[in-house]
Amino acid sequence: MSMDGLELTSANGLTYPCGEPPEVGTVKEVADGVYWVRMPLPFALKWINLWLLRDVDGWVIVDTGVATEESRLHWRTIFDSVLDGLPVKRVMITHMHPDHVGLAGWITRKFGAALWISRLEYLTCRTLVADTGREAPEDGVRFYRAAGWDEDALDTYRIRFGGFGKAVSRLPDSFERMADGDDIEIGGRSWQVVTGCGHSPEHVCLYQPDLKVLISGDQVLPRISSNVSVFPTEPNGDPMTDWINSCHKLKQVIANDVLVLPAHNEPFYGLHKRLDDLIDNHETALARLATWLATPRRVIDCFSPLFKRPIGGDVLGMATGEAIAHLNCLIARGQAVVERGPDGTLLYRQVG
Repeated sequence: MSMDGLELTSANGLTYPCGEPPEVGTVKEVADGVYWVRMPLPFALKWINLWLLRDVDGWVIVDTGVATEESRLHWRTIFDSVLDGLPVKRVMITHMHPDHVGLAGWITRKFGAALWISRLEYLTCRTLVADTGREAPEDGVRFYRAAGWDEDALDTYRIRFGGFGKAVSRLPDSFERMADGDDIEIGGRSWQVVTGCGHSPEHVCLYQPDLKVLISGDQVLPRISSNVSVFPTEPNGDPMTDWINSCHKLKQVIANDVLVLPAHNEPFYGLHKRLDDLIDNHETALARLATWLATPRRVIDCFSPLFKRPIGGDVLGMATGEAIAHLNCLIARGQAVVERGPDGTLLYRQVG
């Protein structure tokens, strides 16, 4: 089965129409004037999708990859072979994580291009970059100790703290703000800004209804669920409620027949099905966790009802943040309370 010359494959109720991803250093057109770029990542998640949009007098890049020399090399190849001698006019960033914003500063300086990003993503990124080289704050140590971490895990946190900026080239000192509901003209078409939060503070998606295309960043991924975490800077935050509400919002404002261009995995059809699945998966996890709290539990005791694999090593911080996000959501719903034990560890228990 094919559509517009592209092979269709189906899995998990979604349809993947774009075939094999482009080789690094090349692009693949997935809609009129919309090109798929793929870059390697030095993480457990091995690849990120980036997007190149044809503008009237140049190009727009959406997300950039992490700041490694390998990614710079692949971008140089694309600049030389794809841009037809036209400049990059704008660099648009969905959100502030290093695999998305990492080379934004390098590209904007190279072309004299403007950085387009939401305000909270820009300011949060600048704050995290400013932590580079700092000692781990005592607030962070207390936060993870209260979650049940042992001294070895806390030592690892101290050693690794402040590494964010190493994966991000220096950001411009000014930016063009993208805000929810904005219309931005690119290539003679109007792209609508739709924001969400939970995975990051003010994540931007770009929606073009005539092309029926949604650049979703990490807000909607087809095969994995984005991390939704609480961090030591806002220990009582409730990003899980924000995330679930954002999924409902996207379903309301974006048509189901769009081609979704995610940051990870393949482009797909089936937006509303995927949003329903993301909401249902978290609601099911919240229900399991509420039952689990019939006995008071530490944060690290809550991994088993939430995750399918043993937790430790490099994923301990991410799992801890996501567990606290679920716990804080239950507290906000009046289904759990938290108390501090005699050793300072937080204990969560079911209400009712």
